[in-house]
Amino acid sequence: MLAYTPFLDPLDLHTAWWLTLVPLALGISVVYKAVRVKDFKGYWGQVVMMTVQIILGIIAISAGLFLLTEVFIPLVES
Repeated sequence: MLAYTPFLDPLDLHTAWWLTLVPLALGISVVYKAVRVKDFKGYWGQVVMMTVQIILGIIAISAGLFLLTEVFIPLVES
């Protein structure tokens, strides 16, 4: 391979996809709060709080889907 082309040759992150969760949540929080906040006093505290909320929300959704597919659906099938 002569050169790395980002869109044609994506990184192989299938085993460590969850490492991208924190930067993605932080980026979403920074942009959203920059657009929505009226006063920038306490801006970074709000960004950190929203980042934590996003991460905990994704963890809760994934735990719920795990319980649904691995526990509850097999109980209903049998």
